[in-house]
This record gives sequence, C-alpha cells and structure tokens, in this order.
Amino acid sequence: MKVVIIDGQGGRMGQLLVEKIKESKIPCELIAIGTNSIATSAMLKAGADAGATGENPVIVACRDADVIVGPIGIIAADSLMGEITAAMANAVSMCSAVKLLLPVNLCKKIVVGTGDQTMSSLVNEAVRQLKELVLK
Repeated sequence: MKVVIIDGQGGRMGQLLVEKIKESKIPCELIAIGTNSIATSAMLKAGADAGATGENPVIVACRDADVIVGPIGIIAADSLMGEITAAMANAVSMCSAVKLLLPVNLCKKIVVGTGDQTMSSLVNEAVRQLKELVLK
C-alpha cells in the first residue's frame, strides 16, 4: 500500500506522522511530499521511504497513492500560508486515494465539531485510522 504524506511549513505534522506510522509498523510504502524543502527534509529524517518537494511531486504522487495523509488545508488552494497551489489542491481532491485529513483549524478553515485537539492527538488518531485501512 502506498501512503503519501503531504505537509508544508516546517513539516512538523508530517514528521510526527512518519514517526508514528513507522513506530506502529504499518506495512506500507511511506512517501513524503513537502511543499518546501524544509518540510520534505523533516519527513525524510523521520524515516519516510522516499521524498520530493513541490507542486509537481504532489500531482505525480496523487496518481497512484492508496492513502493521502496531511492537514485539511491540502485540499484548499492558498492554504498553508499560500504553499498549496490550486493544482496541488485539485490533484489531492480529485485523486481516488482515501484521504486522512487532520483538522488543523488554521488559515481560516475551521472544521466544526472537531474541538481543540493537540497535534499529538490528531496524529495518533490518523495513525489509528491508517492502520485500520491497511490491515483490512
């Protein structure tokens, strides 16, 4: 199973996701796609199997991903302080992969009913749901 993690800014969420997925020993290929090189580097240092940076890698990775994990902003153009382009958001939104979107209520995108959870609890829940998907 191919799992693509998309993150930007400093890559902290992506780094935590990679670490927790690796710790959970979920049998998957873990691809890190950063919207910038700092985010990509953080995810690779955390143990991602491969990584790339920028708009085109997001588009290409979405073509054959089974699961995409990242902040909810990856489906909205101009999110992550402008790091998500319209082409990136479209690629993520339109691909057939299951999307595990963490409801980080920033960038004027608020998911009602999610409450204020810590990054750690959001990542733990995403990893739990990924495990369910992979081990079905």
